[in-house]
Amino acid sequence: MTKKTAARRQKQSKSKGAKPKTKKSAVSIKARTSNKQAAGDKQRITEMIEILSSEFPDARCMLDHSSPFELLIATILAAQCTDAMVNQVTKSLFKKYRSPEDFINASPEQIEKDIFKTGFYRNKTKSIKKCCESLISRHDRQVPSTMDELVALGGVGRKTANCVLGVWFGVPGIVVDTHVRRLSRRMGFTEETNPDKIEQDLMKIAPEHEWTHMSHLFADLGRTYCAARKPRCEECPVEHLCPKILD
Repeated sequence: MTKKTAARRQKQSKSKGAKPKTKKSAVSIKARTSNKQAAGDKQRITEMIEILSSEFPDARCMLDHSSPFELLIATILAAQCTDAMVNQVTKSLFKKYRSPEDFINASPEQIEKDIFKTGFYRNKTKSIKKCCESLISRHDRQVPSTMDELVALGGVGRKTANCVLGVWFGVPGIVVDTHVRRLSRRMGFTEETNPDKIEQDLMKIAPEHEWTHMSHLFADLGRTYCAARKPRCEECPVEHLCPKILD
């Protein structure tokens, strides 16, 4: 091996050895940036919750119910439907169907007719039927109080489970409805579109004891100021904290 070849290989070896340091440095910078952003988002969302709590002191679940079973059914019906319409439908629905057996014994066609105004009535009828079957076969007709048990019910996802847990059982949970989905993206708290992933992003930055309350606050904000098509940013009480990332 000539001296020139040996020198060239030694130089290449040093060059290769330097790359991991550069990569490690880039990863470290990215991690610090991510941590800084997370800290900023935590402070920002905490401020928003405080301001919105004053703006909407009566924020609560808007679905009318008198039992966990009624809340469970109402939340299933609320998918892609306004709470006001669901309440209009359940006013008579809950007089007719008082238990899981009542839904099981009714024909799909009859239930579809009774919930028609909520939209997607065929799929919702299937979900309600499956849910009631699970309640009877696995839980002695009682609505369970844990996430794992609720999402194992037919026709029940995390949104419905979090609503029931937070509103009826007092277990903190983030309900990613259409308002929470829209606002969390506009506020820059997530870039996700999948509700479960949005929930995970919000759980990382919002105080756990505020999860349920925050869901109600965001829903009220969405109804009052932050509409999908024409948000009233100039009137919004948290406008100064929002980057206004509009889809």
